[in-house]
Amino acid sequence: MRKFGQSLFLLLFGVFHGVAIGQPQYHMPSEEAAHEGTWLQWPHDYTYGWGAQDLESSWVDMVEALTPGERVHIIVYNASIQSHVEELLESSSAVLDQVDYLICPNDDFWVRDNGPIFVESEAGNWVVLDWGFNGWGGDAPYALDDAVPSAVGPALALETIDLSAMVLEGGAIEIDGNGALAATRSAVTQADRNPTLTESEIESYLSQYLGVDHFIWLDGQYGGQEDITDQHIDAFFRFAEQNRVVTMSDADLAYWYVSASDRAIINEAANADGVPYERIELPLTTNNVQTTWGENVGFRGSYVNYYVANSVVLMPSYDDPMDEVAQQILQSIYPNRSVVGINCQNMLLYGGMVHCVTQQQPAGSGTLSIEFPVGLESGSPQFVGYLDLLGRSIDHPEPGKLFLKLFDNGRVEQGISW
Repeated sequence: MRKFGQSLFLLLFGVFHGVAIGQPQYHMPSEEAAHEGTWLQWPHDYTYGWGAQDLESSWVDMVEALTPGERVHIIVYNASIQSHVEELLESSSAVLDQVDYLICPNDDFWVRDNGPIFVESEAGNWVVLDWGFNGWGGDAPYALDDAVPSAVGPALALETIDLSAMVLEGGAIEIDGNGALAATRSAVTQADRNPTLTESEIESYLSQYLGVDHFIWLDGQYGGQEDITDQHIDAFFRFAEQNRVVTMSDADLAYWYVSASDRAIINEAANADGVPYERIELPLTTNNVQTTWGENVGFRGSYVNYYVANSVVLMPSYDDPMDEVAQQILQSIYPNRSVVGINCQNMLLYGGMVHCVTQQQPAGSGTLSIEFPVGLESGSPQFVGYLDLLGRSIDHPEPGKLFLKLFDNGRVEQGISW
Protein backbone atom coordinates (compact mmCIF):
# COMPACT_ATOMS: atom_id res chain seq x y z
CA MET A 1 0.00 0.00 0.00
CA ARG A 2 2.79 2.45 0.84
CA LYS A 3 4.61 1.84 -2.44
CA PHE A 4 1.42 2.24 -4.48
CA GLY A 5 0.49 5.34 -2.50
CA GLN A 6 3.91 6.88 -2.95
CA SER A 7 3.91 6.18 -6.70
CA LEU A 8 0.47 7.77 -7.06
CA PHE A 9 1.61 10.77 -5.02
CA LEU A 10 4.71 11.25 -7.14
CA LEU A 11 2.57 11.16 -10.27
CA LEU A 12 0.21 13.80 -8.90
CA PHE A 13 3.13 15.76 -7.42
CA GLY A 14 4.65 15.95 -10.88
CA VAL A 15 1.42 17.27 -12.33
CA PHE A 16 0.92 20.00 -9.73
CA HIS A 17 4.52 20.95 -8.96
CA GLY A 18 6.11 21.05 -12.38
CA VAL A 19 8.08 17.79 -12.26
CA ALA A 20 8.03 16.31 -15.75
CA ILE A 21 6.26 12.97 -15.82
CA GLY A 22 8.72 10.23 -16.71
CA GLN A 23 11.68 11.85 -14.99
CA PRO A 24 13.74 9.29 -13.04
CA GLN A 25 12.90 8.89 -9.38
CA TYR A 26 15.33 8.05 -6.59
CA HIS A 27 15.12 6.83 -3.01
CA MET A 28 17.35 7.57 -0.04
CA PRO A 29 17.31 4.79 2.57
CA SER A 30 17.02 5.50 6.26
CA GLU A 31 20.27 5.90 8.18
CA GLU A 32 19.26 2.77 10.10
CA ALA A 33 19.30 0.63 6.93
CA ALA A 34 22.40 -1.50 6.36
CA HIS A 35 25.58 0.39 5.49
CA GLU A 36 28.42 -0.42 3.16
CA GLY A 37 30.40 2.13 5.13
CA THR A 38 30.70 5.55 6.71
CA TRP A 39 32.42 8.64 5.30
CA LEU A 40 34.53 10.95 7.46
CA GLN A 41 36.41 14.13 6.56
CA TRP A 42 39.57 14.31 8.66
CA PRO A 43 40.27 17.59 10.51
CA HIS A 44 43.23 19.67 9.31
CA ASP A 45 44.67 23.15 9.88
CA TYR A 46 44.88 24.33 6.27
CA THR A 47 41.71 26.45 6.37
CA TYR A 48 41.84 28.13 9.76
CA GLY A 49 45.41 27.50 10.88
CA TRP A 50 44.36 25.69 14.07
CA GLY A 51 41.92 23.18 15.56
CA ALA A 52 42.79 19.75 14.19
CA GLN A 53 44.75 18.61 17.21
CA ASP A 54 41.77 19.37 19.45
CA LEU A 55 39.58 16.98 17.49
CA GLU A 56 41.60 14.06 16.15
CA SER A 57 41.15 11.79 19.15
CA SER A 58 37.38 11.81 18.55
CA TRP A 59 37.92 10.85 14.90
CA VAL A 60 40.18 7.97 15.98
CA ASP A 61 37.49 6.83 18.43
CA MET A 62 34.88 6.89 15.66
CA VAL A 63 37.05 4.76 13.37
CA GLU A 64 37.72 2.30 16.19
CA ALA A 65 34.00 1.97 16.93
CA LEU A 66 32.86 1.74 13.30
CA THR A 67 35.37 -0.59 11.65
CA PRO A 68 34.25 -3.86 13.28
CA GLY A 69 30.88 -3.41 11.57
CA GLU A 70 31.51 -1.55 8.31
CA ARG A 71 34.08 0.18 6.16
CA VAL A 72 35.27 3.69 6.90
CA HIS A 73 36.14 5.96 3.98
CA ILE A 74 38.31 8.87 5.08
CA ILE A 75 38.61 12.02 3.01
CA VAL A 76 42.00 13.63 3.63
CA TYR A 77 43.26 17.00 2.48
CA ASN A 78 46.50 15.68 0.96
CA ALA A 79 49.01 12.82 1.07
CA SER A 80 50.73 14.29 4.14
CA ILE A 81 47.48 14.21 6.12
CA GLN A 82 46.84 10.66 4.94
CA SER A 83 50.24 9.54 6.24
CA HIS A 84 49.53 11.27 9.54
CA VAL A 85 46.14 9.57 9.88
CA GLU A 86 47.61 6.19 9.01
CA GLU A 87 50.14 6.60 11.83
CA LEU A 88 47.40 7.54 14.29
CA LEU A 89 45.26 4.56 13.34
CA GLU A 90 48.15 2.11 13.45
CA SER A 91 48.43 2.92 17.15
CA SER A 92 44.69 2.42 17.67
CA SER A 93 42.43 -0.62 17.86
CA ALA A 94 40.78 0.18 14.50
CA VAL A 95 40.41 -2.65 11.98
CA LEU A 96 42.79 -1.19 9.42
CA ASP A 97 41.64 -3.47 6.58
CA GLN A 98 38.28 -1.71 6.84
CA VAL A 99 39.75 1.75 6.22
CA ASP A 100 40.54 3.48 2.96
CA TYR A 101 41.34 7.03 1.90
CA LEU A 102 40.37 9.55 -0.72
CA ILE A 103 42.68 12.51 -1.14
CA CYS A 104 40.52 15.53 -1.85
CA PRO A 105 41.23 19.07 -0.60
CA ASN A 106 38.45 20.30 1.66
CA ASP A 107 37.67 23.28 3.85
CA ASP A 108 36.26 21.64 6.97
CA PHE A 109 35.16 18.35 8.52
CA TRP A 110 31.34 18.56 8.49
CA VAL A 111 30.91 15.83 5.87
CA ARG A 112 27.21 15.38 6.73
CA ASP A 113 26.58 18.78 5.18
CA ASN A 114 28.96 18.93 2.22
CA GLY A 115 29.61 15.28 1.44
CA PRO A 116 27.99 12.74 -0.90
CA ILE A 117 24.39 11.58 -0.48
CA PHE A 118 23.74 8.12 -1.88
CA VAL A 119 20.39 7.25 -3.44
CA GLU A 120 19.01 4.35 -5.47
CA SER A 121 17.16 4.73 -8.77
CA GLU A 122 13.96 2.91 -9.67
CA ALA A 123 16.13 0.63 -11.83
CA GLY A 124 18.25 -0.33 -8.81
CA ASN A 125 21.30 1.77 -9.72
CA TRP A 126 23.08 3.74 -7.03
CA VAL A 127 24.13 7.33 -7.67
CA VAL A 128 25.83 10.12 -5.76
CA LEU A 129 23.87 13.34 -5.37
CA ASP A 130 25.98 16.48 -5.56
CA TRP A 131 23.78 19.20 -4.04
CA GLY A 132 25.00 22.75 -3.90
CA PHE A 133 26.89 23.73 -0.76
CA ASN A 134 27.53 27.39 0.05
CA GLY A 135 29.06 27.33 3.53
CA TRP A 136 25.74 27.52 5.41
CA GLY A 137 24.60 30.59 3.58
CA GLY A 138 28.04 32.09 3.04
CA ASP A 139 29.10 31.97 6.71
CA ALA A 140 32.25 29.85 6.17
CA PRO A 141 34.74 28.87 3.43
CA TYR A 142 33.13 26.33 1.13
CA ALA A 143 34.59 26.11 -2.40
CA LEU A 144 36.66 22.99 -1.67
CA ASP A 145 33.91 21.33 0.36
CA ASP A 146 31.43 21.91 -2.44
CA ALA A 147 33.60 19.81 -4.78
CA VAL A 148 33.83 16.73 -2.53
CA PRO A 149 30.83 14.75 -3.88
CA SER A 150 32.06 15.14 -7.45
CA ALA A 151 35.31 13.45 -6.36
CA VAL A 152 33.60 10.66 -4.43
CA GLY A 153 31.39 9.53 -7.31
CA PRO A 154 34.22 8.72 -9.75
CA ALA A 155 36.29 7.17 -6.96
CA LEU A 156 33.48 4.66 -6.47
CA ALA A 157 32.63 4.39 -10.19
CA LEU A 158 29.15 5.73 -9.42
CA GLU A 159 27.22 8.22 -11.51
CA THR A 160 27.18 11.69 -9.95
CA ILE A 161 24.10 13.88 -10.44
CA ASP A 162 24.81 17.61 -10.42
CA LEU A 163 22.15 19.28 -8.24
CA SER A 164 24.04 22.52 -7.70
CA ALA A 165 20.90 24.42 -8.69
CA MET A 166 19.67 23.77 -5.15
CA VAL A 167 21.65 24.20 -1.94
CA LEU A 168 21.07 21.39 0.56
CA GLU A 169 23.06 20.37 3.62
CA GLY A 170 22.68 16.78 4.82
CA GLY A 171 22.17 17.87 8.42
CA ALA A 172 19.31 20.14 7.38
CA ILE A 173 17.04 17.20 6.58
CA GLU A 174 15.84 14.12 8.42
CA ILE A 175 14.11 11.25 6.60
CA ASP A 176 12.36 8.16 7.95
CA GLY A 177 12.95 6.01 4.85
CA ASN A 178 9.20 5.63 4.32
CA GLY A 179 8.37 8.85 2.53
CA ALA A 180 8.60 11.45 5.30
CA LEU A 181 11.09 14.31 5.52
CA ALA A 182 11.48 16.83 8.35
CA ALA A 183 13.41 20.09 8.00
CA THR A 184 13.54 23.69 9.12
CA ARG A 185 12.79 26.36 6.58
CA SER A 186 15.52 28.52 8.12
CA ALA A 187 18.15 26.02 6.90
CA VAL A 188 16.65 25.11 3.52
CA THR A 189 14.22 27.56 1.95
CA GLN A 190 15.56 30.94 3.02
CA ALA A 191 17.29 33.49 0.80
CA ASP A 192 20.82 32.67 1.96
CA ARG A 193 20.38 29.09 0.69
CA ASN A 194 17.90 29.03 -2.19
CA PRO A 195 16.81 32.57 -3.09
CA THR A 196 15.47 31.68 -6.55
CA LEU A 197 13.46 28.58 -5.57
CA THR A 198 9.95 28.45 -4.16
CA GLU A 199 9.09 25.99 -1.43
CA SER A 200 7.12 23.96 -3.97
CA GLU A 201 10.14 23.79 -6.27
CA ILE A 202 12.32 22.70 -3.37
CA GLU A 203 9.80 19.99 -2.49
CA SER A 204 9.89 18.85 -6.13
CA TYR A 205 13.65 18.36 -5.91
CA LEU A 206 13.36 16.51 -2.61
CA SER A 207 10.53 14.35 -3.90
CA GLN A 208 12.33 13.32 -7.06
CA TYR A 209 15.81 12.75 -5.65
CA LEU A 210 15.15 11.53 -2.10
CA GLY A 211 11.86 9.70 -2.67
CA VAL A 212 9.84 11.64 -0.09
CA ASP A 213 6.20 12.60 -0.35
CA HIS A 214 5.36 13.89 3.13
CA PHE A 215 6.96 17.10 4.43
CA ILE A 216 7.15 18.13 8.08
CA TRP A 217 8.29 21.75 7.86
CA LEU A 218 9.36 23.66 10.96
CA ASP A 219 10.01 27.37 10.60
CA GLY A 220 13.28 27.16 12.51
CA GLN A 221 15.41 30.09 13.61
CA TYR A 222 18.04 32.19 11.88
CA GLY A 223 21.18 31.66 13.96
CA GLY A 224 23.62 34.26 12.69
CA GLN A 225 27.22 33.57 13.70
CA GLU A 226 26.14 31.76 16.88
CA ASP A 227 24.53 28.96 14.84
CA ILE A 228 25.62 29.20 11.24
CA THR A 229 23.50 26.13 10.39
CA ASP A 230 20.39 28.23 11.12
CA GLN A 231 18.92 25.48 13.31
CA HIS A 232 19.63 22.20 11.58
CA ILE A 233 16.97 19.62 12.35
CA ASP A 234 19.42 16.85 13.32
CA ALA A 235 20.34 18.55 16.61
CA PHE A 236 16.87 18.16 18.12
CA PHE A 237 14.57 15.95 16.00
CA ARG A 238 15.39 12.51 14.57
CA PHE A 239 13.41 9.64 13.13
CA ALA A 240 13.90 6.15 14.61
CA GLU A 241 12.70 2.74 13.52
CA GLN A 242 9.25 1.48 14.55
CA ASN A 243 7.62 4.82 13.78
CA ARG A 244 9.31 6.79 16.53
CA VAL A 245 10.88 10.21 16.79
CA VAL A 246 13.72 11.08 19.14
CA THR A 247 13.69 14.63 20.41
CA MET A 248 13.82 16.59 23.71
CA SER A 249 11.33 17.64 26.34
CA ASP A 250 9.28 20.72 25.58
CA ALA A 251 11.34 22.74 28.07
CA ASP A 252 14.63 21.58 26.54
CA LEU A 253 13.38 22.34 23.04
CA ALA A 254 12.56 25.86 24.21
CA TYR A 255 16.09 26.12 25.65
CA TRP A 256 17.34 25.04 22.20
CA TYR A 257 15.44 28.02 20.69
CA VAL A 258 12.77 25.84 19.09
CA SER A 259 9.71 28.09 18.92
CA ALA A 260 6.36 27.28 20.50
CA SER A 261 4.78 26.84 17.06
CA ASP A 262 7.53 24.46 15.97
CA ARG A 263 7.20 22.54 19.24
CA ALA A 264 3.51 22.12 18.49
CA ILE A 265 4.35 20.69 15.06
CA ILE A 266 6.75 18.22 16.68
CA ASN A 267 4.07 17.20 19.18
CA GLU A 268 1.61 16.49 16.36
CA ALA A 269 4.04 14.90 13.88
CA ALA A 270 2.65 11.93 11.96
CA ASN A 271 4.10 9.71 9.23
CA ALA A 272 3.16 9.63 5.56
CA ASP A 273 0.20 7.38 6.35
CA GLY A 274 -1.09 9.79 8.99
CA VAL A 275 -0.04 7.63 11.95
CA PRO A 276 1.39 9.74 14.82
CA TYR A 277 4.97 9.04 15.73
CA GLU A 278 5.80 7.69 19.18
CA ARG A 279 7.92 10.29 20.95
CA ILE A 280 11.10 9.48 22.87
CA GLU A 281 12.98 12.22 24.70
CA LEU A 282 16.69 12.55 25.33
CA PRO A 283 17.98 15.00 27.94
CA LEU A 284 20.33 17.90 27.53
CA THR A 285 23.55 17.88 29.53
CA THR A 286 23.22 18.96 33.14
CA ASN A 287 25.90 21.62 32.77
CA ASN A 288 27.19 23.92 30.07
CA VAL A 289 29.64 21.94 27.96
CA GLN A 290 33.31 22.65 28.60
CA THR A 291 36.16 21.86 26.23
CA THR A 292 38.89 19.46 27.32
CA TRP A 293 41.02 22.47 28.22
CA GLY A 294 38.28 24.03 30.36
CA GLU A 295 36.72 26.63 28.06
CA ASN A 296 32.99 27.10 28.63
CA VAL A 297 31.13 26.54 25.36
CA GLY A 298 28.27 28.60 26.78
CA PHE A 299 25.34 26.21 26.56
CA ARG A 300 24.20 22.68 27.38
CA GLY A 301 24.78 19.89 24.87
CA SER A 302 22.33 17.77 22.85
CA TYR A 303 22.44 13.98 22.61
CA VAL A 304 19.96 13.87 19.71
CA ASN A 305 22.78 14.38 17.20
CA TYR A 306 23.77 10.68 17.30
CA TYR A 307 24.75 8.45 14.35
CA VAL A 308 23.34 4.97 13.67
CA ALA A 309 25.84 2.53 12.11
CA ASN A 310 25.63 -1.21 11.45
CA SER A 311 26.79 -2.50 14.82
CA VAL A 312 27.03 0.66 16.93
CA VAL A 313 25.30 3.93 17.66
CA LEU A 314 27.77 6.79 18.05
CA MET A 315 26.45 9.13 20.74
CA PRO A 316 27.79 12.59 21.61
CA SER A 317 29.36 12.55 25.08
CA TYR A 318 30.49 15.54 27.09
CA ASP A 319 31.98 14.29 30.38
CA ASP A 320 28.62 15.18 31.93
CA PRO A 321 26.39 13.30 34.41
CA MET A 322 23.71 12.97 31.71
CA ASP A 323 26.02 10.99 29.39
CA GLU A 324 25.05 7.75 31.11
CA VAL A 325 21.34 8.60 31.16
CA ALA A 326 21.31 9.37 27.44
CA GLN A 327 23.29 6.23 26.69
CA GLN A 328 20.75 4.06 28.52
CA ILE A 329 17.84 5.63 26.62
CA LEU A 330 19.55 5.19 23.26
CA GLN A 331 20.44 1.60 24.14
CA SER A 332 16.76 0.91 24.73
CA ILE A 333 15.93 2.34 21.29
CA TYR A 334 18.65 0.30 19.56
CA PRO A 335 18.96 -2.94 21.58
CA ASN A 336 20.82 -4.76 18.78
CA ARG A 337 23.56 -2.13 18.53
CA SER A 338 26.11 -1.01 21.10
CA VAL A 339 25.87 2.66 22.04
CA VAL A 340 29.37 4.18 22.10
CA GLY A 341 30.07 7.64 23.45
CA ILE A 342 32.22 9.88 21.24
CA ASN A 343 33.66 12.90 23.02
CA CYS A 344 32.16 16.06 21.51
CA GLN A 345 33.36 18.63 24.06
CA ASN A 346 35.71 20.30 21.59
CA MET A 347 33.64 19.49 18.51
CA LEU A 348 30.68 21.40 19.93
CA LEU A 349 32.81 24.52 20.37
CA TYR A 350 33.42 24.42 16.61
CA GLY A 351 29.73 24.00 15.83
CA GLY A 352 28.49 20.42 15.82
CA MET A 353 28.38 16.88 17.12
CA VAL A 354 28.88 13.33 15.92
CA HIS A 355 26.04 13.16 13.37
CA CYS A 356 27.40 16.31 11.72
CA VAL A 357 30.75 14.64 10.95
CA THR A 358 29.51 11.31 9.59
CA GLN A 359 27.72 10.30 6.39
CA GLN A 360 26.43 6.82 5.60
CA GLN A 361 26.94 4.90 2.38
CA PRO A 362 24.13 2.34 2.05
CA ALA A 363 24.81 -1.36 1.50
CA GLY A 364 24.74 -2.35 -2.14
CA SER A 365 25.88 1.05 -3.36
CA GLY A 366 28.90 -0.06 -5.31
CA THR A 367 32.36 -1.20 -4.35
CA LEU A 368 33.64 -1.92 -0.89
CA SER A 369 36.83 0.06 -1.26
CA ILE A 370 38.17 3.09 -3.03
CA GLU A 371 41.50 1.40 -3.78
CA PHE A 372 40.97 -1.87 -5.63
CA PRO A 373 43.53 -4.71 -5.41
CA VAL A 374 44.74 -5.86 -8.81
CA GLY A 375 43.02 -9.05 -9.93
CA LEU A 376 39.94 -8.55 -7.74
CA GLU A 377 37.62 -8.91 -10.72
CA SER A 378 37.56 -11.81 -13.13
CA GLY A 379 38.66 -11.28 -16.71
CA SER A 380 40.98 -8.59 -17.98
CA PRO A 381 39.54 -5.12 -17.46
CA GLN A 382 40.44 -2.64 -20.16
CA PHE A 383 41.72 0.83 -19.36
CA VAL A 384 39.33 3.49 -20.71
CA GLY A 385 40.71 6.81 -19.45
CA TYR A 386 42.04 9.11 -16.77
CA LEU A 387 40.06 11.32 -14.39
CA ASP A 388 41.20 14.00 -12.00
CA LEU A 389 39.99 13.91 -8.40
CA LEU A 390 36.98 16.01 -9.33
CA GLY A 391 35.88 13.36 -11.81
CA ARG A 392 36.82 15.36 -14.91
CA SER A 393 38.27 13.56 -17.91
CA ILE A 394 41.96 14.37 -18.54
CA ASP A 395 44.28 13.31 -21.36
CA HIS A 396 47.42 12.87 -19.25
CA PRO A 397 48.00 13.13 -15.48
CA GLU A 398 50.12 16.07 -14.36
CA PRO A 399 53.47 15.16 -12.77
CA GLY A 400 53.18 14.92 -9.02
CA LYS A 401 49.37 15.02 -9.08
CA LEU A 402 47.03 12.27 -7.95
CA PHE A 403 44.68 10.89 -10.59
CA LEU A 404 42.16 8.11 -11.17
CA LYS A 405 42.38 5.34 -13.78
CA LEU A 406 38.99 4.14 -15.02
CA PHE A 407 38.43 0.64 -16.43
CA ASP A 408 35.58 -0.72 -18.53
CA ASN A 409 34.28 -2.96 -15.71
CA GLY A 410 33.89 0.01 -13.35
CA ARG A 411 37.12 -0.51 -11.46
CA VAL A 412 38.91 2.66 -10.41
CA GLU A 413 42.56 2.82 -9.40
CA GLN A 414 44.24 5.75 -7.74
CA GLY A 415 47.72 6.72 -8.87
CA ILE A 416 50.31 9.46 -8.99
CA SER A 417 52.40 10.48 -12.00
CA TRP A 418 56.10 11.29 -11.84
